[in-house]
Amino acid sequence: MTTASTAAVTYWEPLWSQGRRYRQLDDTENRLLEDHLGPGRDRPALDIGCGDGSLARRLAGLGYRATGIDCSPSAIELAAAQDTGPGHEPAWRCMDITTDDLRVLPEPAYAVVTCRLVYRWIDDKAAFLDRVRHLLAPGGTFWVVTEIAGRRPATDPLRGLGITPAQAEILTAGWSAVQTADLDVLRCYALHP
Repeated sequence: MTTASTAAVTYWEPLWSQGRRYRQLDDTENRLLEDHLGPGRDRPALDIGCGDGSLARRLAGLGYRATGIDCSPSAIELAAAQDTGPGHEPAWRCMDITTDDLRVLPEPAYAVVTCRLVYRWIDDKAAFLDRVRHLLAPGGTFWVVTEIAGRRPATDPLRGLGITPAQAEILTAGWSAVQTADLDVLRCYALHP
């Protein structure tokens, strides 16, 4: 197992180990996911920043061979603890997608790479996107769910969590096809090489 970068672990590990939880998948987001990704047919999928593993398990439920990665050991432990038994359970890896060697992943390329509520936290977005493109199989889909700046009320203390228009432009540049769907403060992106 590779080790995650110190800065990422220093930030995320205390949050996960102290019981912090984040926005759960809902029916609307699940339908969008199914509509844009389709059935897995045993193709590989990678969930970046998997947290408690709910998205990786959803991908497995759609028939993908899912792998969930997160830089927090506590998040990976939580995700693995929720597995129900042998079958189509995801594989779990503790690693930092921005710094660790991608060759340690179980697959050289993925039909689907997902990144839910993580893109905003990536410092070097262009380098991150290059790594994702390297992992996507031809014809694959990069599924990103992120908050958009300015969608929360001015008095909301979490107002600053969204990505800016410039960060959204970095995300969507260079893909052959970009599809989006809005969910309240979130935007879902289906990006195709």
